[in-house]
Amino acid sequence: MTTSADASLWLATAPPTDYAPLDADTEVDVAVIGGGITGLTTALLLKRDGFRVAVLEARRVGSGVTGCTTAKVSALQQTLLQTIRRHHGDEGATDYARASRDAVELVATLAREEHIECDLERHPALTYAATEDERPEIDAEYEAAQVAGLSVTHARRVDVPYPTSGAVRLDRQIALHPVRYVQGLARAVHGDSSAVFELTRVTGAGGRRVQTDRGTVSARHIVDAAHYPLLDRGLFFARLEAQRSYCIAARVRGDTPRSMSISAGSPTRSIRSAGDLLIVGGEGHPPGSFEATPERFEALEAFAREHWDVVEVTHRWSAQDPISYDHLPVAGQYAPRAGELYVASGFHKWGLTSGTFAAVIIRDLIAGRTNPLAGRFSPTRMSLSGAPKVAELGARFTADLVVDRLRPAQAASPREVPNGEARVVRDGLGKMGVYRDEAGAAHAVSLRCTHLGCLLRWNGAERSWDCPCHGSRFDVDGSVLEGPATQPLEQRDA
Repeated sequence: MTTSADASLWLATAPPTDYAPLDADTEVDVAVIGGGITGLTTALLLKRDGFRVAVLEARRVGSGVTGCTTAKVSALQQTLLQTIRRHHGDEGATDYARASRDAVELVATLAREEHIECDLERHPALTYAATEDERPEIDAEYEAAQVAGLSVTHARRVDVPYPTSGAVRLDRQIALHPVRYVQGLARAVHGDSSAVFELTRVTGAGGRRVQTDRGTVSARHIVDAAHYPLLDRGLFFARLEAQRSYCIAARVRGDTPRSMSISAGSPTRSIRSAGDLLIVGGEGHPPGSFEATPERFEALEAFAREHWDVVEVTHRWSAQDPISYDHLPVAGQYAPRAGELYVASGFHKWGLTSGTFAAVIIRDLIAGRTNPLAGRFSPTRMSLSGAPKVAELGARFTADLVVDRLRPAQAASPREVPNGEARVVRDGLGKMGVYRDEAGAAHAVSLRCTHLGCLLRWNGAERSWDCPCHGSRFDVDGSVLEGPATQPLEQRDA
C-alpha cells in the first residue's frame, strides 16, 4: 500500500511554528533572508556576538530545502572530496574537509547548548561502490579524504541488504530531524531585540534596506541565505546550476540500516533510517527537465521494495540544490562593490553541513574577525578550472531562453487539457500553462518566469511549473514555491 502523503517526513512530523509576520518597518543590525539552517545559524551566531538580528522567512521556519533533505550532517559527502581535490588541489580539499568537519561538531554543540530535541544521533557515513566498476571512485575518495585530514577507513561491508564492492567510512557523523533542529535555532534567535518573521517574503534589497511584502527592514548588514541568491547581482545565474532530487520514507518489516550510506555512482541511492522508517533518496535531474515525471518517485519505491520488505510508503518529497561552477560553496560578500551584503549558496546537496560552515564565515566577516577559510569560499573568487562550466551554463541559459519560445504549443485550447494533467496552450501569439485538476477546474498562468524571463516547463512529479534556467518553481496558481523568483506568475483566463 502506498499512501498519498506527498510531504516531507520532517515537515510532517515537526510541530507548527507561529512567528508573526513583519507588521511595521523596523531597524536592526543584521537582516537575514531565509529561515533555513544557513540563515538561522548565521542569525544565532551573530546574536551571540551582540548583534540585533531579524530573520525574514517567506513561509515557515525550515519549510524550504532544510526540511526536504535526507538529513545527514557529514564531512564525507559521496565523492565530492576527490572532485574538489582534482579542481583545487590538496589545499582546497583540506580546507573543505576542515570546514565540514567543524560544521558537524558545531551542529552537535548548538543542539546541546540550546537544548534542542531533534533526534540527533551519531552514525557512520559511508560512500559505497554499488558495482565493481565503481570501486576506483571509492579508492579515490578514500585517498582524497586521508590527504584532507579526515579519519576515514576502508569498509568491506555496508549494512544494506544487497551486495556492494567496498566503501569508505567516516565515523561519528550526524543524523537528525532537520526541521526540529532549525526550530530550536529559531527559538534561540527570537527575543532580546532580535526576531524571526515568518510569512514575510523579501522582494528586493539595496542601500541597507530589505523590502518585503509587509514592510521594510533597515540594517547595517544584509545576509542572503535564501539558498539560491534572490538578488540579481554577482552573476550567480552563470555560476550556479540547480539540481532536483527525490526522497521517500517507507515502513519496512525487519531491521533498518544504522549507518548513513550513499552510492558512489549513478543512479545515486542515498540510504538512512529514522526510527522504524527507511529513507531512500536519489533520481536527480535539473529543474525544468522533461525527466520530472512521477516515475522518479516510482523508481525509488521500486528500489526499496526490491531490497526491503516494504509495508507502506509513508512520505515522499523532493529538494533543490544549487551546484557551483567550481564545486565549492560560496559564502561571503556578494560582490566587490556590494558593501555590507553577504550571500551563501552552492551547497552541492550537502547544505546541512555547508550551510553551517557558511554561517561561521559570514558571522566572522560581519564581526570583523579573520577567518582563514573566507578566501577559499569567497563569492568573488576566480577559478580557471571552472571556466568551461561557466561557459556551458551560459550557453544552456541562452538555449533554454530561445528554444522553448520556438517549441510549438501542446494544445490549442484549455478545453483540450485532461483532468489531472497540464499542457502548454496557445495564448494569442504567445503561450500559457494550463493545469486541470482532478475536479475539472482549469488553472492558467503565464509561462514567463518572473526572475529573468525563461519559459517554464511542467513538473509532473510535483505538479508545478519549473524554470529550466535558474530553478524557480511556481504552483499551479502562479504562487512562488522556490526562488530566485520573488514575484508570482500572472494568471490567465482559462
